[in-house]
Amino acid sequence: MAEAKTAFALDVSSALTLGARTRQEDALVTSFAQGADLGFSVLSDGMGGHAAGDLASRIIVTEMFAELTLRTAAGQKFDEDFPTLMRYAAQVANECLASHIDANPSTRGMGGTVLATLVSGNELYWLSIGDSPLWLWRDGELTRLNEDHSMGPQIDMMVARGLIDEESARDHPQRSCLTSAVIGEQLGEIDCPEAGFHLRSGDLILAASDGLQGMPDDRIAAILAQTSPADSRAIVDALLAGIAGVGDPEQDNASVVVIRTDAQSAPRPTPSNAFSVSQMLRSILRNLAPARHAGTE
Repeated sequence: MAEAKTAFALDVSSALTLGARTRQEDALVTSFAQGADLGFSVLSDGMGGHAAGDLASRIIVTEMFAELTLRTAAGQKFDEDFPTLMRYAAQVANECLASHIDANPSTRGMGGTVLATLVSGNELYWLSIGDSPLWLWRDGELTRLNEDHSMGPQIDMMVARGLIDEESARDHPQRSCLTSAVIGEQLGEIDCPEAGFHLRSGDLILAASDGLQGMPDDRIAAILAQTSPADSRAIVDALLAGIAGVGDPEQDNASVVVIRTDAQSAPRPTPSNAFSVSQMLRSILRNLAPARHAGTE
């Protein structure tokens, strides 16, 4: 008999903040229904400024979320092939963006990052394109799980080799330049591991846009150390307060998803009704607005 997966109660919250910008170019949506054995989130940090970075992020998030929802709700479990599902959803979003750009040439140059997370049982899967970070907080340590598709890693390597100093690296004008993004052309670097990452009880997953990195990693870790025993809503509040406390006059938009795991003694029941298309659309409209979304325990 196959060994059953550990069941987790997932506590999930998410939020966006405008920062010092006049327009919200981040978008996010989550689906972690109570009692379900599968949940996912998608966030995007739009780029393009006047070329509609805000619209780009919403196209990316809406199309990926719709594909993930429709294909899992239609009875297709993809138990052993979530990475293929996530790559397909990213390609659909990219093609939709290309169609919009073709129909609206003035928006050429629009695009965005994407960071999608999917939890099935005790396995975490993700797909990321761009520099939106995915962290694991476990046993008092903050570890980045996904790749950084920007010039940041190369610049940090220059520091390690003694070619530039840390201060120059931190303020380098090309540090945030992306090496891969969703822009309606052939997708470049994609970080989507074939195997799921095994979660433990007490783990905390933090998905965010790079606006959260207005705080240094050690400050983010300090906030998680103080708040990780609390619920996900309190953790999100503390992270947003930390961003506000920096007082950066050029603070970027920031979006945050916090997923906490707690083991249950018995498997969670599978809901009898699938996530309907009308529910999905209402969820998209609600969660794409720059407002807080609280998950379930």
